[in-house]
Amino acid sequence: MQTRTLGKNGPIVSALGLGCMGMSEFYGQGDEAESIATIHHALDRGVTLLDTADVYGPFTNEQLVGKAIKSRRDQVFLATKFGIVRDAADPAKRSISGRPEYVRASCEDSLKRLGVDHIDLYYQHRVDPNVPIEETVGAMAELVKAGKVRYLGLSEASAQSIERASQVHTITALQSELSLWTRDPEENGALETCRKLGIALVAYSPLGRGFLTGAITKPEDFEADDFRRTNPRFQGENFARNLQLVQQVQALAEEKGCTPAQLALAWVMAQGQDIVPIPGTKRRSRLDENLGALDVRLSNNELATIERIFPVSAVAGARYATAGMVHINK
Repeated sequence: MQTRTLGKNGPIVSALGLGCMGMSEFYGQGDEAESIATIHHALDRGVTLLDTADVYGPFTNEQLVGKAIKSRRDQVFLATKFGIVRDAADPAKRSISGRPEYVRASCEDSLKRLGVDHIDLYYQHRVDPNVPIEETVGAMAELVKAGKVRYLGLSEASAQSIERASQVHTITALQSELSLWTRDPEENGALETCRKLGIALVAYSPLGRGFLTGAITKPEDFEADDFRRTNPRFQGENFARNLQLVQQVQALAEEKGCTPAQLALAWVMAQGQDIVPIPGTKRRSRLDENLGALDVRLSNNELATIERIFPVSAVAGARYATAGMVHINK
């Protein structure tokens, strides 16, 4: 397994991680047995970085991951998150909390669900606009001192928030969406700030929520409870325009002798050694396909061709519905 370093002089992790969210929610029905088998297969293949969050499920994804790694904790660099609060009566409702007391309570709850005595990388899932980030990160730093957390991260934070947080405690990683069809960290200055401060970028949804795999050809391909049915990029004219882009990626992949997913992942990894993609899957077959991207090398000419097809802001539609975009880049 190839490896990459998270942050300046930070921990070494597998060059590709595994996002576990879809095993429990958002992408149709899950299969616990296959999901656990997929996590075990990932560990067997040398994947060390596993990514989850308390909000996934809610709560059940941490429990699933904890069950899967129970006898293999020493093989895992475990990342989870806090900060998105879901309404008990209506899980579709969201709020954000970065209050210090909430940080502490969330960590204790995650440790219990995961069945571990420490979290390797603890992210603030979204920045709380009503709580100074210095207070939130200060509470997170206390968890490091207590030995409950090893490294700290932020997710979808703005360049300014990253700067302020870094003055309180070392930030090891920023988790943000980055793929051929989401270039926000390049546009909003977050990636530049991370590089200035020696912070790694952990790229979630590096396959464009599955769209870049070429497996999705019409909205009806999604299960009834799949959140992509309501995502702006998967609706109406946006879907049709984005599908044309993906078809060009498919053609390039065919020329290259790899799958579209492998091409898309190889592109993300080619953006810098400080970037670690965490493609999500709940199936062993897809995991093996994704890991095949580690063997794909893109030449400068190929990267330039991809850039012409997929320039910044080429994709039609917002990343999330309006309510979800409110908390991005804060």
